[in-house]
Amino acid sequence: MTELSLRLAVSLAQIAAVMGVVMLTVMILTLAERKVLGWMQDRMGPMEVGPYGILQPIADGLKLFFKEDIVPAGANKFMFSLAPILAMVPALIGFAVIPFGPSNKFELFGITVEPFVISDINIGILYILAFASIGAYGIILGGWASNSKYSLLGGLRSAAQVISYELNVGLAIVGVLILAGSLSLVKITEAQSGGFWHWYVFALPAPQIFAFVVYVISAVAETNRVPFDLPEAESELVAGFFTEYSGMRFAFFFIAEYANMVLVSCVAAAMFLGGWNAPYPGTILEHVGLGQFAWAENIAWFTVKAYLFLFLFFWLRATLPRLRYDQLMKFGWKVMLPIALGNIVVTSIAVYLFPR
Repeated sequence: MTELSLRLAVSLAQIAAVMGVVMLTVMILTLAERKVLGWMQDRMGPMEVGPYGILQPIADGLKLFFKEDIVPAGANKFMFSLAPILAMVPALIGFAVIPFGPSNKFELFGITVEPFVISDINIGILYILAFASIGAYGIILGGWASNSKYSLLGGLRSAAQVISYELNVGLAIVGVLILAGSLSLVKITEAQSGGFWHWYVFALPAPQIFAFVVYVISAVAETNRVPFDLPEAESELVAGFFTEYSGMRFAFFFIAEYANMVLVSCVAAAMFLGGWNAPYPGTILEHVGLGQFAWAENIAWFTVKAYLFLFLFFWLRATLPRLRYDQLMKFGWKVMLPIALGNIVVTSIAVYLFPR
């Protein structure tokens, strides 16, 4: 086996493992959201399929797989079919640069393998922002190609919303990039080791608490979640851009939404909350003499942080009403944008006066 084919095999195995974890997380989230919403609204949530309803995601997947795939008579068939794929693929591609654990390296058949990140590229965060913006085209095309006024309005709303709030996501991240001096998510995460006081949300000389708040709010808007779910407002637009979709095409849009939620949660954990770093120096396993298993504790911390953000998505859905569209746009341009720009100016001055 040549070195090139071995590297390819290892990379494909890593990609398969990460995609498997992401799809499993999406399945878990579909159940967890309904359960959490049920408990918050004083009911039980799904209870029929399997013990306590834990097999509900499998039942939903089977139902969508066998459901009739309907294409409206006046639809552009090619674009109608392309749109769900164009929404889902960018959401999954972003995970290639997420560091799920420490950058441990080991030799396997003569090649160096980094198991907890598929690709450590020096422009990792730019890569995520670039591909995330492509996902918006899937929503816009889906709305236009359906030949439905509801879908078209949903697609147009989504285009305006994504453009408005993606700008805020990018600007909120700039403060962290100034502090880290790198665009690599691995290097940004490594720079936050040594305790929670080194996490960029708390780190001196310029704590990124305002940038963190802007990022979280903008990420909720970017993923079309309540209270920013205007593109798929059920009470106004039936279901927005995917009104005419059924079967697996609908499932692709559904997977894209939840995969984007996981992606923005992972980026938030890595950029602001130290990623896989524990809130104390080192790891407990290192202190008790089990340093070779420290990676397991690091992955557990990363998972906890990502799931806290995902719980926030559910909490917001159970708590807040949907905004009006003019309120949504005004909030993005007149409140979020000035705060993000102000944070960049303050961070730049602080880093210049008090270099780390």
